[in-house]
Amino acid sequence: MDYINAPMGRARPPKDALKPLVAVPTTTGTGAESTTICVLDVLAEKVKTGISHPRLPPTLAVVDPALTLTQPAGVTAAAGMDILCHALESYTARPFSSYDRKRPEQRVPYCGSNPISDMWSEKAMSLLSQAFRQAVHDGDDAPARHEMALAATFAGLGFGNAGVHIPHANAYPIAGRVKDFHPVGYPADEPMVPHGMAVSLTAPEAFRWTFDASPERHLLAASLLAPGHTYEAGPDALPSVLADLMQDISLPNGLGAVGYDEGDVDDLVEGTMKQQRLLATAPREVNAEDVSSILGRSLELW
Repeated sequence: MDYINAPMGRARPPKDALKPLVAVPTTTGTGAESTTICVLDVLAEKVKTGISHPRLPPTLAVVDPALTLTQPAGVTAAAGMDILCHALESYTARPFSSYDRKRPEQRVPYCGSNPISDMWSEKAMSLLSQAFRQAVHDGDDAPARHEMALAATFAGLGFGNAGVHIPHANAYPIAGRVKDFHPVGYPADEPMVPHGMAVSLTAPEAFRWTFDASPERHLLAASLLAPGHTYEAGPDALPSVLADLMQDISLPNGLGAVGYDEGDVDDLVEGTMKQQRLLATAPREVNAEDVSSILGRSLELW
């Protein structure tokens, strides 16, 4: 708890370097091989949280798409939504130029959207637009698996510099306070909402809410994810792209489909508001009422 992010932990910087670490991902999702972040469950609080510090990146990453060929379709779908939301949240994050200047020892890895993170996030979205559905529907498609592995690492480089915001902040209590949901493709011995699935369940409504902060970025993201498709140029464009994708890859239709109802919203809001490290990156200032509205509208997405 000394190192876990505030306000849940004391957010102290690690005083020693990490032991040499070689990261070998076997799923295409977190991009942890290219970030300064680790995420864990705090069981007593029924919520996920994390530690983030420049000392945490692996010494070496070996990203081999062949290691992901045995991912079940459900795992590919859920983990792939983590890639997608990494790219989208970093791309729509509060701009790096909007923060107050900080001394070097005060700086955190998340610095807001910036030209470098934008490059990685845009490329990840372009890769996903071609490979995501195919990798879910045909797990033996080696080129699709290759592009998903690239997208995961690229999106990690994007959000590892810019940060993520509302969908990830919501995801931590959604995953941590699961009741009796058992996702397809995962071990059936205990209930769970996989992280990428938890992130995706409020993403359409979160991006509808953030649209006014940067309409051009939301619309460009929609065009990168669905090239050749025409959506009305407004706040519904990106949510529509996401909802269409989620239906195609058989993800649950909102929070209600994984066991939550209106009576759970206040509890989920409490968990989300503990994720101030993430909410600080949102492109609009977000309060508990805003989060409640996003969660409430996410009980059923389509």
